[in-house]
Amino acid sequence: MRLGVLISGRGSNMVSIAEACSAIDFPAEVAMVASDTSAAAGLEKAAAMGLATAVVAPGDFADRGAFEDALATVLADHGVEAVCLAGFMRLLTGRFLARFPGKVLNIHPSLLPAFPGLDVQQEALDHGVRFSGCTVHFVTEAMDAGPIILQAAVPVLAGDDAGALAARILEQEHCVYPEAVRLFAEGRLRVVGRRVLVGGAHADAAPTNTAATDERN
Repeated sequence: MRLGVLISGRGSNMVSIAEACSAIDFPAEVAMVASDTSAAAGLEKAAAMGLATAVVAPGDFADRGAFEDALATVLADHGVEAVCLAGFMRLLTGRFLARFPGKVLNIHPSLLPAFPGLDVQQEALDHGVRFSGCTVHFVTEAMDAGPIILQAAVPVLAGDDAGALAARILEQEHCVYPEAVRLFAEGRLRVVGRRVLVGGAHADAAPTNTAATDERN
């Protein structure tokens, strides 16, 4: 499966996915890395790994729809079959998602549905939770609300600040995101309602959520 990875910053999760894809038995490859800003440090990392890169900046387009169309076209031109958001700091609308139906994944640094959005580690600390973590989920039009694929939990330690907690969560992100991609590329994920079921190898060529797909159409 040819993956397109979208980044806006350092690209550490992009690197973890690309490194996993370098294994001979991994069922996916990174076809390209795209960013919405030329300042993303992850672009240099991607180029150093020999990956194709592109910058599609929203400011270069008349509106959000034109930006999303251009982004989707760049991905399609590189033969991308599925998209991984890895620190991509823009919400994508149904216009983009319709180009890759049921094939856009994201990772979020909390145990969703708790603490969607930004500044989630500080929110977790402010709420006094005992555990936090990360979530890989399918992307829908609602922010951080798509069906959950995998999660990893980490304890919140006495004396943690947001930076320390984020660093410990990031270590888990680098493990669970490639694993979720592997399951997806092997066709082992199926969405039933809000649940993502994991089946045997090649159980389904592409996970679908009929209600969500019909709503977008």
